[in-house]
Amino acid sequence: MKVCGLQRQAERAFPFAPFHLVPPSREYPDQSVGTFGPVEVLPSVACIGVFGSTAVVPELDPVLHRSALVVAWSALVYEHREALP
Repeated sequence: MKVCGLQRQAERAFPFAPFHLVPPSREYPDQSVGTFGPVEVLPSVACIGVFGSTAVVPELDPVLHRSALVVAWSALVYEHREALP
């Protein structure tokens, strides 16, 4: 999935909240440039999280004192392997 596609998906799914993208780490394994430019490898897992909060003081109006944020980020997947004896 392209990074811009991840942002569009998050903004469509959660239009009520502002969006923040944590830029992914990028790798360029090929030194040679192909027909469409250099090959770029992004992390294999894309995540979208919705975080919300309410008033932290009981005296505050919970409707007026609340917030939400949608965050998207990418993560690498590591396989856990047991050490051989």
